[in-house]
Amino acid sequence: MVSYRLFLLSFVFLSMSSVAVGQNSTGTTPQEINNAIAKATSFLRDYGQQPDGSFSPQSGPAITALVVKALVQNGTPARDPMVERGIEYILTFQQPDGGIYQQESAVANYETSIAMLALHACNASRQYQEVIYKAEQFLTAIQWDESEGNVPADPEYGGAGYGRHERPDLSNTAFLIDALQEIGTGSDNAAIQRALIFVSRSQNLEGVHNTLPFATKNPDGGFYYTPANGGESQAGKTATGGLRSYGSMTYAGLKSMIYAGVSSDDPRVLAAMNWLRRNYTFKENPGLGEAGLYYYLHTAAKALDALGNDEFIDVEGVSHAWRKDLAAVILSTQQANGSWVNDNPRWLEGDAHLVTSYALLALSYSRASPAHEVD
Repeated sequence: MVSYRLFLLSFVFLSMSSVAVGQNSTGTTPQEINNAIAKATSFLRDYGQQPDGSFSPQSGPAITALVVKALVQNGTPARDPMVERGIEYILTFQQPDGGIYQQESAVANYETSIAMLALHACNASRQYQEVIYKAEQFLTAIQWDESEGNVPADPEYGGAGYGRHERPDLSNTAFLIDALQEIGTGSDNAAIQRALIFVSRSQNLEGVHNTLPFATKNPDGGFYYTPANGGESQAGKTATGGLRSYGSMTYAGLKSMIYAGVSSDDPRVLAAMNWLRRNYTFKENPGLGEAGLYYYLHTAAKALDALGNDEFIDVEGVSHAWRKDLAAVILSTQQANGSWVNDNPRWLEGDAHLVTSYALLALSYSRASPAHEVD
């Protein structure tokens, strides 16, 4: 078993002659974090849920599932009526093929992946085990692989898109890996290893795992949106035609590699860490500014927690208590009614239910300091 905590410490020791203590890591107190979570929970309870159990029902089951996951992960009991009504609503979207999505949905992979996360969070008595199993089978069936006529050399191989036959991208592939990992699927699982092929090709790092031309044009070690269908980055292209790396996808890529069992000294992990050390911040989504900020905060928090270290050393050698830094930024943007919302509405971040869920999920990783190891 490889400790990512030990890796980070040794990585810093080897690359830095001295380490300065960050002056911006004042953070917040546990009580302040708990108060913010309680206030957000009250917002969702009093102003968010519809009579049918949904939150933002125009989104189908997805945002409701994120709300349920965020509430339970922050201590709301699975037997709480708000959570139970949310689960009942999610279950109305079960389809004969095992997926959990709206009829004729274009985002069936996204909806099903998040529904699995919510159901698993409430599955202590295993009452949803069969539903989760069928959803897992659906997700792996629509993954881009041989069953879709692909071969491992294809840029889209192993990836997942928003829905069936939708172009694969790193965000949805990361949701697929998250869903499989959370229900206890091992890193050597065939679907996760297929997904790792796609994840590796979404990195600006040339090597045996990525022979596509994009990395040679912008070899900075970060990640972009997709290598499929000619390649695309939500941050645009470089002057030489490379695909720009950005924060949310780089944390998504790093997290996915950890869950897929990639070792701490693998060049892909080292390159991703170097990019993140050069771009350490929670005040924006590096490369995209405010766009997708709360998705970024949630993804960064989950990835950093998976690394298992409470300190993050930036490129200047400054040591950051990242959990405190993260909480300080999130609490500073909470609205008076307890919600969060992004002034930039791109990717639905004008929806307070979605953004509040992202913020709560991120905060759940700021409250504890677990000493754990990751294979």
